[in-house]
Amino acid sequence: MAEEENRKKNNNRRSSSFGRPKPEFDQKILSIRRVTRVVAGGRRFSFSVALVAGDKKGSVGLGLGKAGDTSLAINKAIRNAKKNMIRLKLTKTMSLPYEVSAKFSSSYVILMPNKGRGLVAGTVVRDITKLAGMKDVTGKILSGSKSGHGCTFSNFFKILEESG
Repeated sequence: MAEEENRKKNNNRRSSSFGRPKPEFDQKILSIRRVTRVVAGGRRFSFSVALVAGDKKGSVGLGLGKAGDTSLAINKAIRNAKKNMIRLKLTKTMSLPYEVSAKFSSSYVILMPNKGRGLVAGTVVRDITKLAGMKDVTGKILSGSKSGHGCTFSNFFKILEESG
C-alpha cells in the first residue's frame, strides 16, 4: 500500500515538471522596487521591476516593467526584455574581443576580457554577463552608486553600442 502511494507521488512529480514547457530565455530579476505616486486621495503604490533575459549563447535583453502587482510587472518586464534582445559579438571562447567601459547616470562599469580566469564580476554585472553566455570576463563597477538600475543600464547600453 505504501509503495503504491510512493509510486503515485513520483508519477505526479514527474508529470508536473513535463507539463510546463521550458522557456526560450533564462531570466533573472535584478530589482523589484515599490514606487509611490501621490494623488488627491492619498498615495498610489505600484511595482517597478528590472529584469534581464538571455539564452547563454550571446543574446541578452533588458526589460523594465511597472504595474500595480508584482506578477504583472514581471510579465511586462519579460516582454520588454524580449523586445530589447541584442546579439553580442563574442569570440570563439565566448569572451569579449576587447575592453569595454560605460557610464550611465552616476554608474561607471568596465568589462575586460581575461583569459582563463572565468567570470569575475559582482552583482548586476555578473547577472548580465552570465545570461549573455560570456566566459573569461572581468567586470568592475567603478562608481559610488551600486544601484541595480544604474549599473544595469550602463552595462547594457555600452554592450549594445559596441555590438551594433
